[in-house]
Amino acid sequence: MDYSRQWFGHLFKDNYPMMYRMAFSMVENADDAKDAVNQVFTQMWRGKPNVNEGSVRGYLLAATRNQCLHILRQRQLQRQLEEELQRDEEVHQDEARKELMQELQQVIEDNLTEQDRRVLQLHYDEEMTYAETATVLGISTAAVNKHITRSLAKIRQTLKIAK
Repeated sequence: MDYSRQWFGHLFKDNYPMMYRMAFSMVENADDAKDAVNQVFTQMWRGKPNVNEGSVRGYLLAATRNQCLHILRQRQLQRQLEEELQRDEEVHQDEARKELMQELQQVIEDNLTEQDRRVLQLHYDEEMTYAETATVLGISTAAVNKHITRSLAKIRQTLKIAK
């Protein structure tokens, strides 16, 4: 088969539209379809396969199909890798969150009074308002505010020093 520039130019012009349509129908992306067809022509120019003139169209279509399948496999592998990385990141975040919660719990146990801990537990864990917390503990809402403010300041200060 003749691989002159002129012959190859005609081959490209005559077959590119058909190859592009087939590639686009497979990969459903214009840039990927162009890349697939261009890759086929690049490989053909570099490799100069021994294909007779009567079967060159079939060769080009088969090569385009194979290149599209390669692109689709690469996409699938990329998606799997991204999903795995996302799962790893979620696991890492969960572990970091657990560690932080354990550290916070230790700071609360070591640095707050029983009353401070009880106020925080009712307000944050039980989601009670200041008034509801005050009623349960038999103290004023101002006292609830004082306990929460003082407790949060102690927690912040302890965590800042620890870090």
